[in-house]
Amino acid sequence: MKKIIIGSRESALAVAQSMVVVRHLKNTLPDAEVELLTMKTSGDRILDRTLDQVGGKGLFVKELDAALRAGRTDLSVHSLKDVPAEVPEDLPLVGFSKREDPRDVLVLPEGRTEVDPSLPIGSASLRRSLQLQKLFPGYRIEPVRGNLQTRLRKLDEGGYGALVLAAAGLKRLGLEGRISRYFSPEEMIPAAGQGILAFQGRSGEAYGFLQGICDEEAADCAVCERAFTKELGGGCTSPVCAYARTEGDRILLRALYYNEETKVCLIGEEEGSRENAYELGAGLAARLRAEDMGSENKV
Repeated sequence: MKKIIIGSRESALAVAQSMVVVRHLKNTLPDAEVELLTMKTSGDRILDRTLDQVGGKGLFVKELDAALRAGRTDLSVHSLKDVPAEVPEDLPLVGFSKREDPRDVLVLPEGRTEVDPSLPIGSASLRRSLQLQKLFPGYRIEPVRGNLQTRLRKLDEGGYGALVLAAAGLKRLGLEGRISRYFSPEEMIPAAGQGILAFQGRSGEAYGFLQGICDEEAADCAVCERAFTKELGGGCTSPVCAYARTEGDRILLRALYYNEETKVCLIGEEEGSRENAYELGAGLAARLRAEDMGSENKV
């Protein structure tokens, strides 16, 4: 068995996520040499501007894609929500992990029990900011960049009254105790793919060694959610978001459509067969867009 090199961002969270794959491969392929190669991506280096100002989600995968394409790595491990809707044909997504808790959560400064209304709530995405305005009317919502530990430090040093983060990241780093409140998917729709790890490989190569770590339910949810955002051209610069869950052979999708020009915000739900996960996601996106266009025509 050849050496298997896993590519990962160098943040503590990214390494923790990638080590899940490394440990799995070492357990299932005892004769293989498995190595983790970490690197700092453009998204990790550029912290003085919001992602929509500097290029969106692609900044988190650019260097990893280059290493994979050049053969320096054999597989990249990503948080699926950081993967652009359009993936290069030569670097396909070859599997998805079982989903960790997909919800967003509220994190308060150490020792606090309530949000300080004199300080802003930190949010790293337009999606969260848009939905927070309804949950915390009158509060200032301001951007916060940096890895998870950097954001928590900024919070505890008094820069923010609270942060909104992904439960999955906190749990994977053993920081579940920092969570003050969970937002249900009805209160705050998660980012497409939130809580799922995506495995990206090179076209034409076999990735059977991932069997046992890939999850079919997460894969169907990923396909459905990403179809919704792809249909709307959504990425890190757009607040459109989608959350799917499975019940037997059925899949249920709840998603948010937002027109950045008119500020029209629509939330819709759809249900169908898991076999038609992509069509269901794309169909809901088309329906909400048509509803928006129809309302414009009536004015």
